[in-house]
Amino acid sequence: MAENKTEEEILETDTVNEEASSAEEETKEAGNEASAGETEAKEAEEKADKKAEKKEKKAKKKKDKKDEQIEELQDRVRRQMAEFDNFRKRTEKEKAQMFEVGAKSIIEKILPVIDNFERGLASIPEEEAGSAFADGMNMIYKQLMNELEQAGVAPIEAVGEEFDPEYHNAVMQVENDELESGTVAQELQKGYTYRDSVVRHSMVAVVQ
Repeated sequence: MAENKTEEEILETDTVNEEASSAEEETKEAGNEASAGETEAKEAEEKADKKAEKKEKKAKKKKDKKDEQIEELQDRVRRQMAEFDNFRKRTEKEKAQMFEVGAKSIIEKILPVIDNFERGLASIPEEEAGSAFADGMNMIYKQLMNELEQAGVAPIEAVGEEFDPEYHNAVMQVENDELESGTVAQELQKGYTYRDSVVRHSMVAVVQ
């Protein structure tokens, strides 16, 4: 009887061991399945990350290309604006030069009239200096010179000034004890400037 119990106990123990072993195997299989699931999940996550990264790179590349096109258009607009500004400045400069040339041409034609006016006023006899005719001539001359002055025309200072080839044209040399050598002693024809540019040089005699 005691031996039968022992066999039963042995059988029961074997059964328990088998169940434990089976449970252990199931646990191991479950662990393996869980590990495989984690691996699959990790792979899926990595795949998703790669896909997202690829998509991001594609979007960035597309954005970069768009930015390049925008920058190229902006650069083109800036260049066109710079070219237009240069054209405007060049046109204004050419207009100003044309105006200067035209104004100088008119002034050059008026200067001989002024010379004749001054000669006419200088030839009026002293006894007729206060006459209505002489006063009228003086008024017209002053009005003409005032208009020229407002337009930017000015006579060149000559007598008593040091000879300056930029403003004076020496046609003769004279002796003069009162003035230093190289000084303008006499003005033979008055010179004029227009806006700091010489229209006609003064014709002068210079001290030796």
